[in-house]
Amino acid sequence: MSTWRPTPSLVRASLLALGGLAGGVVGGLDVLVVLAAPFVILAGMGLAGRPRHLPTVSTRIDHHRLHEGQGTTSRLVVDDLAGVEHATRVAGPAPHVATRPTYGAAGSLVDAGLPLIEFSPRRWGRRAIGAERVGLTSAWAGWQWGPVDMPEHGLSVLPQTAPYDSRAEVPQPDGLVGRHRSRRIGSGTEFEGIRHFASGDRLRRITWPVSLRTGELHVVTTRAEQDAGVWLVVDGLRDIGRSGGIDGAASTLDLTVRAAAALAEHHVRTGDRVGLLVVAADPSRVPLGSGPRHLQRIHAVLARIRTEGRSVAPERLDLGAGAGSVVHVLSPMLFTPLVTATASLQRSGASVVVIDTWGERDPGTDRLAWASLAARMQKIERDDRLDRLAALGCPVVPWRGPGTLDTVLQQLARRARVPKVRAR
Repeated sequence: MSTWRPTPSLVRASLLALGGLAGGVVGGLDVLVVLAAPFVILAGMGLAGRPRHLPTVSTRIDHHRLHEGQGTTSRLVVDDLAGVEHATRVAGPAPHVATRPTYGAAGSLVDAGLPLIEFSPRRWGRRAIGAERVGLTSAWAGWQWGPVDMPEHGLSVLPQTAPYDSRAEVPQPDGLVGRHRSRRIGSGTEFEGIRHFASGDRLRRITWPVSLRTGELHVVTTRAEQDAGVWLVVDGLRDIGRSGGIDGAASTLDLTVRAAAALAEHHVRTGDRVGLLVVAADPSRVPLGSGPRHLQRIHAVLARIRTEGRSVAPERLDLGAGAGSVVHVLSPMLFTPLVTATASLQRSGASVVVIDTWGERDPGTDRLAWASLAARMQKIERDDRLDRLAALGCPVVPWRGPGTLDTVLQQLARRARVPKVRAR
């Protein structure tokens, strides 16, 4: 535990006062006594203002969970301020965290309030803030306590939801309560169409005006009372590019995570059930669910994604989703087993949409540099994978924010109504 120690200014004032008085008395020089008088006053006031109690100091932050770009305040808590005149805090830098004051150093007189430091995370993920050193000073700058190290605080930073909205219906809903109704014919209240009477149709479904006009029995068909089941497959294996936070350039993982958060919020807001599968060395899976609490759970899982050097064994890749669900694969498509698993899911008859989160990459000024050549070769391989997926009928759409999936979902909805012939 730190104790109160004399400051260098008190030591200097005491030595000058003692030396001036001693020289004036011994040498009979009144001028030395006059010159030493101010230091005598300073030393006396500093010695008299020594605090009698050892304070207990801690820090706390107002929030432990934020979205990118939001801010929180770190507050200094001192149990006993008797004899304390000034407080100083210096916070250490943290990656992707902005501070106010800019360099994390703040000080103020106790009478005006203890100094505050504001933190604003600029990128999603787990952030450690509040690792700082705190020092206290008594009146007349005579005694100092500390500086002591304060423990850091963990901050969970959720991804910022990019602006996204869609007016297209999900092609193959499966559930009970969402706004997006099922395209499957069933017992419901939403009108689908009129067709000829077939064996097994209920008599109460017969539409007599059409039947009398055509001379043949016709029935009214309705949509099943089901909502959409949407699976979000997030590629957390690699992160290409340098992240500048929400204020700078976005890496591939930034685009992937923010797009997944935007899609999850959109579908949960419309009442659909959303599930999440994170493809990473340490995979995570969130089952289908709905509601604000479920959305918070999805955001928390997205914030914990970490890219590691380890890869995933192809046999561990399982993109299985329930029948009738729509699967959005958010990935730059650089991992071949993930492309293979996506193609297998497409062949099984599921509605799969690949959302390309490669973004815009700077090819570099020197096209003959090794890094530039490697990036171009990587892009050629990636484009070949995307072309093969498109040849299988799997739509590939680059992420562009609002309206990204409108055209694709409308095409999938029309495709879902076409009768399918499958070999057995």
